[in-house]
Amino acid sequence: MAEPVTRPARAKVNLDLLVTARRPDGYHELDSLVIFAGAADTVTVEPAAGLSLEVRGRYAADVPPGDGNHVLGAARVLAAAVGREPTARLVLVKDLPVASGIGGGSSDAAATLHALCRLWDIAMPAERLRDIGLAIGADLPVCLYGAAVRMRGIGERLDPVRGLPELPLLLVNPGVAVPTGPVFRALRLPDEPARRAAMPPHPGLGELAAWLAASRNDLEAPAVSLAPAIGTLLDELRKLPDCLAARMSGSGATCWALFPDDRRLAAAEAAIAAAHPSWWRWAGIVPAGA
Repeated sequence: MAEPVTRPARAKVNLDLLVTARRPDGYHELDSLVIFAGAADTVTVEPAAGLSLEVRGRYAADVPPGDGNHVLGAARVLAAAVGREPTARLVLVKDLPVASGIGGGSSDAAATLHALCRLWDIAMPAERLRDIGLAIGADLPVCLYGAAVRMRGIGERLDPVRGLPELPLLLVNPGVAVPTGPVFRALRLPDEPARRAAMPPHPGLGELAAWLAASRNDLEAPAVSLAPAIGTLLDELRKLPDCLAARMSGSGATCWALFPDDRRLAAAEAAIAAAHPSWWRWAGIVPAGA
């Protein structure tokens, strides 16, 4: 009998996000610098006669049941791809907020694919697994990769980014779920979207913060129009002492703020916790290149 396999489903953080075009099929072309933080859900898979899912954790009640669930969907898609029955007991510990711009559902599905490959003894090239993931959702390839990357296309073009410094990062969500679809529908693209400068090679923390300050998240304005709490959160983050940069991740509502060191990061987290104890938050050092 195979042993249970556990994998973390780490938060995907868009440090910037440019929407460069709208495609005829309705998808959008993106250009985004993505990292992965230590905040995570957890997926465990173990042998079973059928397929089942148990959800635990702080946000378990917010996870869609049945066929709308990315974890079950990932198990079925992988099983179909390799010609086997989807037999496993899946346990998802849901500690990341749902519909929050940090890839929670996609990261859960990616962790499920990785864990089931181990449980079912599937040796599959990374490129093939990413193709399977893309059939589930546009964020799956980057979540399967799980490290610092420049993400382009609809999410399928991934170029590793090396040389990033350690990032003292604060993530905060004001408790507002923001589905991606309405945000993209509210987006108004200019005739010729602006481009950002190339990132300097091996930047220090200050240099990276300055580069980020000159970039943007094109989904931020439409998201704030739909959920004004995001604008309030960003104002508070940017007013924190020693905040180097702050921005919304993905389509919201989670936002991030960057600080010079762990001491000032801890002070910022304490200030947010005191002012808004019900808000979800995570603070930590994102390792270089994560």
